[in-house]
Amino acid sequence: NPRTVATAPNGDIFLAESEPGRIRVIRGFGSDGKIQTNEVFASGLSMPYGIAFYPPGPNPSYVYIGNTNSVVRFPYKNGDLKASGPAQTIVASIPAGGRFGGGHWTRSLLFSNDGKKLLVAVGSKANVADDESETNRADVLEFNPDGSGQRIYASGIRNASGLAMHPKTGQLWVAVNERDALGDNLVPDYISHIVEGGFYGWPWYYLGPNQDPRFAGMHPELKEKVIVPDVLLQSHSAPLALAFYDGNQFPAEFRGHKFATSHGSWNRAHRTGYKVIRVPTRDGKA
Repeated sequence: NPRTVATAPNGDIFLAESEPGRIRVIRGFGSDGKIQTNEVFASGLSMPYGIAFYPPGPNPSYVYIGNTNSVVRFPYKNGDLKASGPAQTIVASIPAGGRFGGGHWTRSLLFSNDGKKLLVAVGSKANVADDESETNRADVLEFNPDGSGQRIYASGIRNASGLAMHPKTGQLWVAVNERDALGDNLVPDYISHIVEGGFYGWPWYYLGPNQDPRFAGMHPELKEKVIVPDVLLQSHSAPLALAFYDGNQFPAEFRGHKFATSHGSWNRAHRTGYKVIRVPTRDGKA
């Protein structure tokens, strides 16, 4: 059940196997195209998904893992194939998903470029709902690297399954799975930069002041506060991972652009397939 990959500073690939609760390390490919090293770095985790190295830069001391219900970290130095110590709990409790609590379960992790803040994406429990079960959900949470200082960085984001930070500007970007059951063509999924303190509509509104008919007349004071996302995607295309490109194998004009994977719909009448899209970016703007 491989779900996410993250590249360590030394080039090793860390892979989250979510259902088995494992993190693998994959190293190198030989001339025959086969993996040279494939080791289990850590196990006994709770549906791990997000992977982030800390501090940012060439020599991290820890690798942080986003369980569905917590954030833990392991001691790490470049080249480690096995965790050299036990998991240290950094955030003891975040709203759980999947078999641990229902609803969206993926917990993407990202450090700010200066390493001062840890961002954690927490998806909603329901498709749309307005009750206490959605407390600290459908948002991006912010913490200090030691797990203290929890606050909501941005809200009204149904399921920010992918997080990425512009390498130069430090601007946060998300790939978002929007709501279902309003038809094949509503509501568009999106990729967007996220404003600190911003509100993106869920569950009452979408794409600015458009009210979800299931919440007609509710929270009119929020109508003009909803931020319209930068890039709209076909409804139900379900974007997942998001990454800025800084490599050399694609045309030079692709540098600084964002790439996003999309797994396609589970409930659209004519299902969309798996795909990768590219979002051109100039100075942090799509």
